[in-house]
Order: sequence, then C-alpha cells, then structure tokens
Amino acid sequence: MASREVRPLTLFVFLFLTGFTNLSAQSSTIEPSEKQLSTGEPFIYRIAPDARGGEAYKLVYLVPVPIEVLWRFKTDFHGDFVETNKYIKNQRVIQEEQNVVIIENRLSSKPGSKFRWRNALFPSKHRVDFILENPEQCGQRFHYGHFQLESLGAYTKVSHEAYFDFFGSSLWALYPWEGGMQAFLDYIARWEQETILKVKDDYE
Repeated sequence: MASREVRPLTLFVFLFLTGFTNLSAQSSTIEPSEKQLSTGEPFIYRIAPDARGGEAYKLVYLVPVPIEVLWRFKTDFHGDFVETNKYIKNQRVIQEEQNVVIIENRLSSKPGSKFRWRNALFPSKHRVDFILENPEQCGQRFHYGHFQLESLGAYTKVSHEAYFDFFGSSLWALYPWEGGMQAFLDYIARWEQETILKVKDDYE
C-alpha cells in the first residue's frame, strides 16, 4: 500500500526534474483562438511570474451568458451561490465603498485562515483587480491579480490572471493531478459556467 501511495509523487519528481511538464511558463499575452474557446474548454497557462518570484497563471474560458449578466454575477460578493464552490467554506463582505469591496473568506485548503481580499471594480472596463491584504496570515508572501470580461456576442470571454508566492507554490503550479493548479483552475472555470446558468435569472 505504501509503495502505491508514493508512486504519484515519485513520478511527479521525475517529471519535474526532467522538465516533462505541459505547463512551462509563457508570455501573459498568450490566448486561445475563438474556435478553441467555442468548445467550452478552459485554457490554463503558466505565465511569467512577478519579479519577486513565485508563480503565475492565466485562465481563459467562455461563459454562455451576455457580458452584463456575467458582470453582475461576478461582482455579487453577497451571493449565496459562492459557497457551492467546493473550495470556499464561507465568505462575507466586510467593507464596501464606491468601487472597492473587501471580502473575507475561508478556503478548504487552509480552513484555519481568513483570507481578506480587496477588490477594485472598473465597471466601464468590466475588470476587477484583486489583492490579498493579509498574505502573511495566510502563509503567503503575496497574491494579486485581475479578471477581465470581454463580450463575444451572446457569450462572455473571461481572462483571469493571478501572481502569488507561498511555500510549495512551484510544486502546486506544476503538479498535473488532482490537488494541483491545473485541476483547481479547471474546476473553477467549469463551476462558474454551470452555476451562472442556474442563477442567471437573478442577474438579467
């Protein structure tokens, strides 16, 4: 039994040391084509990190609702639907002023920590910039990024970038199985694609 349990880790170390990974760092300008996006598949890229180090990703996917519907959905920080995401244990808004919303949540990966995120909303650009305000309390050096919406007819393209650093972040970014960055981001995109269809009447 023990040998079976360590086999995935042994394989990962081999892949990591020999460079056989499908998530090599690329420019943040990388984009899937509209034809690729139309499949509904999420596209995940490991991009060049912050100058301080750490890791970074770009997640691009298509959501089957108009941009204004998705914008209202993604900026509804009070919505109960958030907690249907298996990675979020709970979430609450702790401050709102003009176009800045500060939320606090607990994540299943680190349930003992309260992550406090500052979100700056730019409605005319359909963009949100976010930053983790208390990285040290959450075992991180820094974590920030943004998501950008773009209208594609009756659909909306989402581009989500994040830059972060914590102990083991490179292993997490390169780990190709469940529990790694690729599986996490794939779930996030698919969860949003499915959830918005369940609640879109509330945002139309």
